[in-house]
Amino acid sequence: MSRWQSQHSQYLWAAGKIAAQLAPPNVIEGRYKVITPQVWQDIYPEQDPYLPDPIPDRLRAYLLLYPYRLHIPEVYGVCQVSGSSILLLQNVPIDAQGQLSPSLQEGWEDASPTRQLYWLWQILSLWSPLTEQGMAASLLYPENIRVEGWRIRLRELLSNPNAYGTSADQGQRSQKPTLVTLQQLGASWSLLARQAKAAIAPQLERFLGQMQQEDVSLRNLQTVFNKLLLQQAAQQSLRLQIASATDTGPLELKNEDSHYPTTQDLQDSRLQPVGDLNSHFFIVCDGIGGHEGGDVASNFAVSSLKLQVQALLGEILEDVNIMPPRSVEDHLIALLRIANNLICSRNDEQQRESRQRMATTVTLALQLPQKVRTPQSSTANSHELYIASVGDSRAYWITENYCQRLTVDDDVATREIRAGRAYPSKAVQRPDAGALTQALGTREASRLRPTVRRFLIDEDGILLLCSDGLSDNQLLEESWPSWAPKVLGGKLSLEGAIQQLMQMAYQRNGHDNCTVVAAFYGVSPQYPLLVNLPELSQEGETINLEIDPNFLSFNGNSNGKHEETSTVPPEELQQQEDFYLELEDHEVEEGNIAERSELGRETSNRNPYESPELERNIPDRTTYEPSEGEQESEAANIYDLDINLDFDERDIYGGEVEETEEREIYERSSPQRYEEEGEIEEGSLEKREEEAKAVPDYPPVAEKTSFQSGFEDAPELQEVDAWDDIQEVEDEYEVEAIEEWEETQPTRPLPIREMIVGVVLLVVFGGVLVVFWPQIAPQLPGRSPDSPSQTEE
Repeated sequence: MSRWQSQHSQYLWAAGKIAAQLAPPNVIEGRYKVITPQVWQDIYPEQDPYLPDPIPDRLRAYLLLYPYRLHIPEVYGVCQVSGSSILLLQNVPIDAQGQLSPSLQEGWEDASPTRQLYWLWQILSLWSPLTEQGMAASLLYPENIRVEGWRIRLRELLSNPNAYGTSADQGQRSQKPTLVTLQQLGASWSLLARQAKAAIAPQLERFLGQMQQEDVSLRNLQTVFNKLLLQQAAQQSLRLQIASATDTGPLELKNEDSHYPTTQDLQDSRLQPVGDLNSHFFIVCDGIGGHEGGDVASNFAVSSLKLQVQALLGEILEDVNIMPPRSVEDHLIALLRIANNLICSRNDEQQRESRQRMATTVTLALQLPQKVRTPQSSTANSHELYIASVGDSRAYWITENYCQRLTVDDDVATREIRAGRAYPSKAVQRPDAGALTQALGTREASRLRPTVRRFLIDEDGILLLCSDGLSDNQLLEESWPSWAPKVLGGKLSLEGAIQQLMQMAYQRNGHDNCTVVAAFYGVSPQYPLLVNLPELSQEGETINLEIDPNFLSFNGNSNGKHEETSTVPPEELQQQEDFYLELEDHEVEEGNIAERSELGRETSNRNPYESPELERNIPDRTTYEPSEGEQESEAANIYDLDINLDFDERDIYGGEVEETEEREIYERSSPQRYEEEGEIEEGSLEKREEEAKAVPDYPPVAEKTSFQSGFEDAPELQEVDAWDDIQEVEDEYEVEAIEEWEETQPTRPLPIREMIVGVVLLVVFGGVLVVFWPQIAPQLPGRSPDSPSQTEE
């Protein structure tokens, strides 16, 4: 199998009406097995398929549109059936099981409002390049448009707006392309607009009305639609984790790669305000091998672009208007050309010629924090992600379901394909296929042609930038299933995944330096958990805590917070509160013991968090800021910035426990500690000790467990009323302490009233522990279902 064929699924799309009539079981030319109509499988992929030479015009459009390979299929081969030619396409929306991806119409109903708009935006973005090749009709048929996660993909290219489902050639370019208008495109969206989500349906209907105007321009339509898209995307939260690594490789004496942010940059960012450069800008540069001073060139490029992007971000944050994608792309191209001129100037100063000139590749990612006003009259991050590249360093977007390359290499093979001079499978077989055609520092800025694309972050995923030391030999395309789902599922840290990749690159691509920068973006809702963060490992260990999504119900808002809703009727809540009050005051009457014990068992089975009086804002994740000593000892290279990237306000969760609640905590645990911290009035300690001596019938409260102590020590963890419901009941360790104390006391008969109270308390405590212990135990630090208790340890 050739290198090119190994990059794609072995399933092919057979274009045209004749192929649609061939059903399984069928084997065409003894090689192509018919799986379903128009979905074929090459059973001999190691053999080169037949390709006509010279290249027919009807196939050239696929080659010229190669830069849009994320959305458009590629030519694989041609076969003959009954004297007719059938075009076979690869890089098509067919999964590993041979199933077509859902059509735009099929996936529309289940898509979020943001994704519905994003799909339509991609169609608008493809309109110009497809129109230039006479293939805009490909966008008029929802059945020809397939969806795979965030992106749209075409099954084939169509030149005739009336050809779909007819005897006209499909997947072919007609001699006289039929004119297709924006009004026709708008008409093809009419059904989608009627079935759109309620949040966007009215705006989408108005937009389609604008598309029907005769004098409408594509640029104006894109400006209006872009604003609508960003307003919807900004209503989602945006979380971020970053990790990076670099290595010289086994054969290299020096590292010619440069990147940002480095491990040191990530360490320093913990002490800097949210919104710093390294939370929005990532870059990887690879000094070209064979050129003197490659490491100098890559460092020049990183340093120059950091300063320029910092200035650009400052301008964007001060501008109240939304900068359109075309303007941002022009800005990034200008920045790259400035960096190119700096390297060229140094080459000229040192009189470097030919291969002595310093040069470097570059791939950068800019998460643009434009302030977008949402329908809720707040401003939030626009979720835009721009990727710019020169050379063969790459960018990938990886989720649990796919790994997508976002960049196109600037090498000889790509040049021949996009010029329409060679098929992809033939171009990669050239001896010089991998030779670079452009890089920073090799030519004057006017001849530099960077590639810039705009994407939108609307799903959880990993953005990965790397040098060719990692991407060579299809390493990422083949290895991502072994680590990406674990990272996205919280079972593997991002840093751990990077180290695995570096090790694989060392073994498989050890001929070159290897550098990677990865950013984990999260937009999905997060269920809050109360954890004792000070006791979590500081060695980069990942601790997974899972919670049943049905345990809590939330209403999300645009700031990434969650507000809890109640499902317990007020009258039942009042019964529960009255019951515990009577227990505390020892007012249990003898005739009501059985009835109230039953009530205790009933209420103990309810979720203590489900209460209308416990409404509060719960953060996406609980954050913890270590002390200076902990910061100095921190050795991990991955830092969960865990920020809400909204720039008009910064949500900081946690804070001090209210004074009244704090006093209750200390009174239940350790008066001595309360006094040591200077938070008890003078004389109060002696008074409480005297009161305690006056009531000898009750044992002293057990010493705080480590979980309670850690919880009270962490001001970032807000004490919530729901936790008091559990704290009011003696936990397992306090019960053990009470039993030990009772064994040391002289035996004396207990009054009947106290015996009754004791029986009721034991019944209630036992019921609560049985019900809630499976949910509480996994959240205790250092505990697992199989581990011994802290007391035993």
